[in-house]
Amino acid sequence: MKKTIAILIFLGLAGCEAQPEGEPVARARIDGQATTQEPDPSPSPTSTLASQVESACRSIIFEDTSLTHCLAVPSRHRIEMALGPEGAPYRSLKAFSETRDGETIAFAMNAGMFDDDGKPIGYFVSDSERLQKLNVSDGAGNFHMKPNGVFWGSNGEWQVRDTEWFLTNVTERPAFGTQSGPMLVVDGRIHPEITRDGPSRLIRNAVGVDDEGRAHFVISNAPISFGKLARFYKDELNAKNALFLDGNVSLLWNPATERLDTGAPIGPIVAVTKKAAE
Repeated sequence: MKKTIAILIFLGLAGCEAQPEGEPVARARIDGQATTQEPDPSPSPTSTLASQVESACRSIIFEDTSLTHCLAVPSRHRIEMALGPEGAPYRSLKAFSETRDGETIAFAMNAGMFDDDGKPIGYFVSDSERLQKLNVSDGAGNFHMKPNGVFWGSNGEWQVRDTEWFLTNVTERPAFGTQSGPMLVVDGRIHPEITRDGPSRLIRNAVGVDDEGRAHFVISNAPISFGKLARFYKDELNAKNALFLDGNVSLLWNPATERLDTGAPIGPIVAVTKKAAE
């Protein structure tokens, strides 16, 4: 048995380091009631079971840090990228939520690096339309901490790979895609420049795909290092490739638990929608 213990708890908790710190993230319910930052250590069996049944997301503790893990399964979900009407970014999950029926949404997160206007600085495809080309330039900040990578997919087949692999192997435009960085896990190994538990601690979110083709989205409920987040993907989720999406402005919308985070302006959004029952 692994020494790391992942404890399932019921928790209605709920981002680019190059960006200014901005407003603190508020873990909020849709009805406006504030939620606590720390998990309830003694959930009732009934509420815990309800959260498993109704929500694609679960709250866990990994190495003493609270995380929310949301699972997208190809047989049950679709994935799409959103930016905003006519390319004008929503800039918040609240604004995005006002355009969508929460009954159809499993969950949504911000997903990918962006400029001051909220527009993606790397590869971005929404509804099979490419709004930004692949960015292979060098520079400062998390995005340019090579290797960075791309999360993309079509027809229920989803992948995360590093940018160089994507450039060499992907020839057809996917239905959705977003580029971010750095990669947390590359071909089963943690990014070579990520230390075990570095001094940078922020609310962060990421995505990885396992061997069954399921997409694992994670957002921390407390500040976390790159190293700890990478270990969670490698050691607990067995994701051979995982991509950092954002930090310091990371937000989650989970209609099932009425969680709707607010905070500093965001850019690209990934939405996981429910497939209609056949």
